[in-house]
Order: sequence, then C-alpha cells, then structure tokens
Amino acid sequence: MTNTADCWTRLEQAERETLKALFAADDGRVGRYSGTLAPGDGDILFDWSKTHLSDELVAGFEALAQAAGFDAAREVMLSGDMANPTEGRAAEHTAQRGIGADESVAEADAFHMRMRGLVEAIHDGVFGQIRHLIHIGIGGSALGPALAINALARPTAEWRAPVDVHVVSNIDGNALEAAFEACDPATTMIAVASKTFTTIETMTNAASAVQWLEESGVSDPYGKVVALTASPDKAVEWGIDETRVLPFSESVGGRYSLWSSIGFPVAMAIGWDGFAAFLDGAAAVDRHFADTDGFANLPLRAAFADLMYVQLRGCQTRAVFAYDERLGLFPDYLQQLEMESNGKSVTADGKPLGRQSAPITWGGVGTDAQHAVFQLLHQGTIEVPVDFIAVKQPGHDLDPAHHAILLTNCFAQGAALMAGKENDDAARAYPGNRPSATILCDAMTPATLGALIAFHEHRTFANAVLLGINPFDQFGVELGKQIANQIAAGEGDGFDPGTEALLAAAGLKD
Repeated sequence: MTNTADCWTRLEQAERETLKALFAADDGRVGRYSGTLAPGDGDILFDWSKTHLSDELVAGFEALAQAAGFDAAREVMLSGDMANPTEGRAAEHTAQRGIGADESVAEADAFHMRMRGLVEAIHDGVFGQIRHLIHIGIGGSALGPALAINALARPTAEWRAPVDVHVVSNIDGNALEAAFEACDPATTMIAVASKTFTTIETMTNAASAVQWLEESGVSDPYGKVVALTASPDKAVEWGIDETRVLPFSESVGGRYSLWSSIGFPVAMAIGWDGFAAFLDGAAAVDRHFADTDGFANLPLRAAFADLMYVQLRGCQTRAVFAYDERLGLFPDYLQQLEMESNGKSVTADGKPLGRQSAPITWGGVGTDAQHAVFQLLHQGTIEVPVDFIAVKQPGHDLDPAHHAILLTNCFAQGAALMAGKENDDAARAYPGNRPSATILCDAMTPATLGALIAFHEHRTFANAVLLGINPFDQFGVELGKQIANQIAAGEGDGFDPGTEALLAAAGLKD
C-alpha cells in the first residue's frame, strides 16, 4: 500500500493547468465537478469547477485518502468510537442527528425530548408571558446559535418568532447591557450555555444577568434561568433547578454542539418543528458522507481542493463570502470550526506535522465585500481561493430586482476572478486564473442551514484525516486563558517587560 509521503510527492509533481485550459480540455467539466444534495425541502448545488482540481490531482488525492485511512477514520467517527485520541473520547455530534452508537443516539433523543418539553412549556405560557431570551455563551455555545437565529428567525409579513433571542458572548459589559436595553426583565428568560459550567466569561455574564433580573424586581430570578451543559451537577450547584437543566453528552465538542441542548435558543426562536427540520437537514448530509466514496463524496471533494491550495499552491488563507444577509454570520462560524479544529502543528500521534495545516478562514457578505476587499482578490499578489454561498429565493418581499442584482454580482465575481482581463494599462489589467467555488441553495430553510453546517463539519474532518491530525481537541486556546486567570488571582509575576507595563498602565497591577 502506498504511504502518504509518496502520495504527497505524486501530488506535488502533478501538472498544473490554468482554469481556462481545464475548461477548454473538458466540455463536461461543470457537470463532473458539480454535485447536488437534497436535504429535504430544496436542493443545494456545490460547484467546484472553477478550482484548479484536475483528473490527475483528483486521482492523487483519492490515493492519499486511501493511504491516510480515510474510510476507517470516517467509520470510527460516525460509529461513536474514540475519534479524539488526545482526550480519549468519541466525537459524537452526528449522534445528535441520529447517526452513531445506538446508546448515544438514544441518549441524544432523550435529551432532545427533554428540551422539546421545556421549549413548548415556555411557548405555552407555563412560565408566564415570555417574549425575550438572553442566551449567554461563548465560542461554539454562541456562534452556532447566533448563526442559526440570524438566518432563520427573521420576521416576515406572515411570521414572527415566538421569542426574541439575543445572543451574548463577549465579556465586555457593553454586549450584555445592549441585550438588557432590548428586553423587558418581566418577560425575559436567561439561557446559560457552558459545557463545563465554569467558563469565566460565560459565568460572569450569567451572574450579571441574574443580578439584572433581581434588581429589576423579578421575585425569583433563578427561576427564569435555563442551563445548557454537559455538567448538570454544577448548574444545580450554581442555583438552577434541575427541571431547567438541559444536559448534553461530554463527547459533543463545543464547536459541534449546536445540534444538542446548545440549540435550545434556536428552538425557542423557530419552534420545535423547525429545529427538528434543522437536525434532519444535517442528517441528510451525514448519510451522504457515510455512504459515498472518493470524489463523489462532496465534503471530501471540497477537502481535496482545500489541500491543493494550501499544500500545492502555497495559499495561506481561504475566503468565504455569503451573498445573502441571512448568512452574514457564516464566515464567523466557519472561522472557529476550521481554525480551532485544524490549526494544529502536530499529528494525532504527537509527531511534528511537517507541512502547513489549516489556512486562515476569513470572509464577509456580498455585495458589501466587493467594495472593500475584492481589490486584493482580483489584482493583489496573493492567491486566495474563494467560496461563494448564495440562495435562489430571497428572504424579503421587496422588489425582486434586489435579489437579482445580488445573485448577478455573486456569479459575476466568480467569472471575473477566473477570466481576468488584459489591458495595456497595467493598473487596469486583471490576471485572472483565480479560483472560486460556489454553493447555491434553493431556499434558506432550517433543513438547508443544517445541511450547510454539516457539510462544512465533514469537510473539516476530511481535511484533518488527510493531514493526519486530530480535529477534535483545542489545547491552543488554553494558555492565554491560564495566564489571564493567573493575573486575576494576583499570581501573574515574571511576565515580559511589555506585558508588565501594559498591566500597570491599565491599572491591573501596581
């Protein structure tokens, strides 16, 4: 069997063609490099034809996947075996969607039913009139809910969310005060989302939120608090009644936790049926990822392109532009998913990686970004692969011209990046041959969003397996927090002179 080093050598020696040459040599390229998933209520088109993938490179990456043990690693993850060796646990986010070890799927179903009961009780007025929810978390406990609520809970002429949800993550008190200003404490509940129920930013914000309820005259402030945690005993110790503690499994990582009880604010905003459809959309992608091999596996195909640009073409960033205001938080969500998962310098067995890992993920919203950063994409000296994400059906009732202009600009940018344009004036010349991929959704529904997120989870996992790293730990986030805790405890001696001077200047140290 060929080893991964030989596969990388073969890939590095592969012929490199321009995008125009690849299209000229293959009349069927668009069809062969595109694929469709149907998560339940509309299709999603994934078009990777404007990337530099070639048949030779695809064959090389398929050989790399085989040498890296992709099929076995996929089975380990999806079956609930130990996919996270450094922490000695499984990675069971797919069990929340019905795919995994039988006992884990059953536990997830039971936790979902517990959450559904609380959501429906709140909607039915058991806790009095509840119009607002302040959801407090950080990292995956906040990014996922904020993305889903921003995408799915926008009011229309026919519908308004049963509860207005405000997601607060930053320890900066300005963020929490803004939520207070938007809410009536008499009709507000608080959700505290923390896997360990010890996260300092979250617990500090939670204490301030309870204090706000108390100072506003709410007679039983802790009676308005819901805990979303893998440490239910700590939530009860903190003061929350066990009936309002929604657990999830320790084997569900923070940035993969939206499908668990962390999704409580999403269900509060869109109703339980919407949240169930969200899970079903993700499960449709899980089934495709589990049952499809090689280049036909769409998340794996995306990983082939990702690795080609980082490993073979030296790209250090990947840009994501959502041409839909409802997906404005999607680049932020992907930043954590991809960079926290795959920003590693060692392999899963602790050896030096020996090559580049994840690129920097960044992006924005079209068409705003066209007037800000696209100058560099078109004429700068740095090659940046771009993902465009668009939705065929608009999320508003204004003149259809709005959406037509939006989509036209999205597709035009991909065409312009590839084609370029010659000009005798070098300042007005566009080199072209710049890559992009496009994801086009029929409509922005709970199932579609669930499928989009699951696609990127599996894409991230596939990248990790082909690099030989563990995407499920995140020790790199710990050191800065440890030092901050030392400073807060008055134990932070012996820092560099620059840090000591900053602490003194901010009044944090004599």
